[in-house]
Amino acid sequence: MKRFRPYRISQEIRDKYADVRIISSDFIYPYFVTEGENIRAEIASMEGVYRLSVDRLLDDVGELPPLGIDKILLFGVIPDNEKDESGSRGTSPDSIICRAVKAIKRQFPAITVFTDICLCEYTSHGHCGLLHHQDVNNDATLPLLAEMAYQHAVAGADFVAPSAMMDGQVEAIRNRLDKAGLSARILAYSAKYASSFYGPFRDAAGSTPSFGNRKTYQMDYRTHDQGLEEIGADIEEGADWIMVKPALAYLDMIHRASVRFPDYPLVAYQVSGEYSMLKNGAKQGFFNEQQIFLESLTAIKRAGANHIISYYAKDFLTHFH
Repeated sequence: MKRFRPYRISQEIRDKYADVRIISSDFIYPYFVTEGENIRAEIASMEGVYRLSVDRLLDDVGELPPLGIDKILLFGVIPDNEKDESGSRGTSPDSIICRAVKAIKRQFPAITVFTDICLCEYTSHGHCGLLHHQDVNNDATLPLLAEMAYQHAVAGADFVAPSAMMDGQVEAIRNRLDKAGLSARILAYSAKYASSFYGPFRDAAGSTPSFGNRKTYQMDYRTHDQGLEEIGADIEEGADWIMVKPALAYLDMIHRASVRFPDYPLVAYQVSGEYSMLKNGAKQGFFNEQQIFLESLTAIKRAGANHIISYYAKDFLTHFH
């Protein structure tokens, strides 16, 4: 009989044999950046997460280095009256994200800045691409995504992160960056599933589609191998890092991606619905908040993620640093 209980008999021994640990450099911390000044507005569906104007964003980013967080991801939030059919505010050199990147790089040059590349936050219809007969026009969207990535890179973004799930988006962006001689790298939202876990994000970013859904371009979660095929295609097109999103219900895909593509840093996104589910469950007394996040984040890293995008990163490191 093989005895395993001696490995677990005390906290000291359990800690000794624990071979998966979360550290500060694992995290990418996401922010929602909004127009205006002195704005720090809590998002109703995401307790502890805020829409921040650039000045307040800088205050918040200043809290990260003492915790060891050196990577952030930016999403833009603009008023509805500034949105249009083509998402033109997103591709402007004076966009909220370009201004945020410049400000962060001036004050915190050591912070690695990732920027989201998608039209959904900027279009009046809330879809991730240009529309054609009540669906997205894939190929007409590609130049706009490439232009947005170009403007973010010119502003100083270290990584651009295309999330629109348009076929060929990585290639279009890579060609645009290379032609301009820009060094920004690409984090591809490669295996991004059409998930119910995104609900609170759409509230936060004001990106709920005005009609229909995104199932014609985000992946069907009932598929087994498409995610790996998508990742492989993004790598061929020039992706530097790859992503699986969401995380908790897709641990199998995180693991399979880490095994299939070991030479590419793998990011997993603990998305808004996962965050809010755990926060609200803890608030209701169903479990201990710190312990449930420790368990869930450890599971994501154990599955094979090299980095984790999580709204809980600051709280986690405050408690466990």
